[in-house]
Amino acid sequence: MLLRRALDALYLASGALAATALFGIFAVMIAQVGLRLFSIQFPGATDLTGYLCVAAAFLGLAWTFRRGELIRVGLLIERVPARVRRWMELAVLTLAAVLVAYILRWTFEDMMFSLEINEVAQGTVPWPLWVPKLPLVIGVAILLVAVLDEWVRVLRGSQPSYAAAAEARRARQDFKE
Repeated sequence: MLLRRALDALYLASGALAATALFGIFAVMIAQVGLRLFSIQFPGATDLTGYLCVAAAFLGLAWTFRRGELIRVGLLIERVPARVRRWMELAVLTLAAVLVAYILRWTFEDMMFSLEINEVAQGTVPWPLWVPKLPLVIGVAILLVAVLDEWVRVLRGSQPSYAAAAEARRARQDFKE
């Protein structure tokens, strides 16, 4: 029970950080507009906005996955018996875990290499590039935890939370998301 609450809090925190990055994009854009009124440049605003976009996308992955908001094609899996569906879910989650772990390894190595060689952006502000790569690594790591969490859930015989969330939305006829 404590682990479940901790994992749910992790996913929520990741989603909140993604929302904060989105708000950061908004703040940078508003600052640019405001500064233009006084003929002042915002150096590095374009780069910063790009970095915040990456942070928003990757930090929101686990939260989005758990809520069933990622695109999922269920043409086959929704038409097979529940027993077969469980094994198909496990196979797909295993493949997803392997792929996400592979992505995590290489994104982490890329971030560490940037840190090691003191790589900086080539824009108007020489941002250290390991900094905008860090949210990517964190987001992928939390996604890996979420995929493994779902794998254990399905292995124990429960319905995946992403499938339950999607079914609940369909039952409410909530198609706005």
